[in-house]
This record gives sequence, C-alpha cells and structure tokens, in this order.
Amino acid sequence: MKLKVITSNPGKVAEYRRSFSDLGIEMEHLRLPYDEVQTSDLEEVVDKGMDEIVAKGVRNFIVDDSGLFVDALKGFPGVWSAYAQKTIGNKGVLKLMEGVKDRGAEFRCCIGCDIEGQRIIVTGVCKGSITKAESGSEGFGFDPIFTHDGKRTFAEIPIEEKNEVSHRGNAVKLLIEELKKKGLVG
Repeated sequence: MKLKVITSNPGKVAEYRRSFSDLGIEMEHLRLPYDEVQTSDLEEVVDKGMDEIVAKGVRNFIVDDSGLFVDALKGFPGVWSAYAQKTIGNKGVLKLMEGVKDRGAEFRCCIGCDIEGQRIIVTGVCKGSITKAESGSEGFGFDPIFTHDGKRTFAEIPIEEKNEVSHRGNAVKLLIEELKKKGLVG
C-alpha cells in the first residue's frame, strides 16, 4: 500500500517512512497546496484541509498540522506556530516569557489520514515546558526552547529519541493503532 504525504517538508516524509516501513506502507511525497482555515483548533484545520484535498480527487494520503501551545500565553502560538516562528522566532517567544513563572507548554500534532475510503484523525501531545534560553542544534522550529524532561531540549536529543516522545511520534502511534483496529494494516 502507498500513502501520499502532503507537505512541503521533506523531513516529515522521512519521519513517516521510518514509522510505517515495518507495516509495509510506502510513503510518497506530494506537494499539493491547500488552504488552511484560520481557526484555533488543529483538528479543524486538518479536517477542512482533508475536505479540500479529497475534493481535488486525491485519495490515500496523510496530512498533518502541529503547534506549540504555551500555557502562560493562553495557547499562543498554537496553530499559528509556523507564522510565529517566521516572525518572532524562538527569541521572540523567550522575550514574551521573560519573568513568567509558569513555563508549561505542550506540542500537539494532528494527523489526518484518508485510507481505503476511510478518514482517521488523531492528535498526539507531548507535555513539557519552555526553557529560559535556546539550547541545542538538532531539530527545527521551537525545538531549542522546548523540554519534555526538564533536562534537555528537543534540539539536544537524537532524532530517534525525540520521535519516541514527541507530539508527532505520539500521533503516529495513535494512527497506527487506529489503522490496526480497522484492519487496514497487519
């Protein structure tokens, strides 16, 4: 079976390939623009995106949306994480967090999968906190300012370890469980 990974990020495709190779599912990278609705809900962004992709005649695909939700910032940047990363970056988030004691945050990843005519939407979460300074050179985006264990940022741990605990890794595990429950994979 082959699933199209609809993204502009080849790194995501590689992550999906690693996660699904044991299940005999091949991943194909497809760059297909679609509108992302402006809402504060990741699931709604994915669901509406899936509607548009299906309307374009595409089937058997995966699409996802992720965000960093900071407690003290009332969930900001959330679904606007990519925009916040481009405009204020890690330094901007750290500036917003100056003097803030509650540094709780979580990464969320919502994956939508259209497979054999069935729609599955799952959301994985990784709880942690915002550090006081950037640290590490691995990963991307907000990885240098997010810690899941209070010791190391996502940018300081190997990718294999990150994938075991990350929001996307958790979402992939949930998706695989759903695919198995529905008998779509062995």
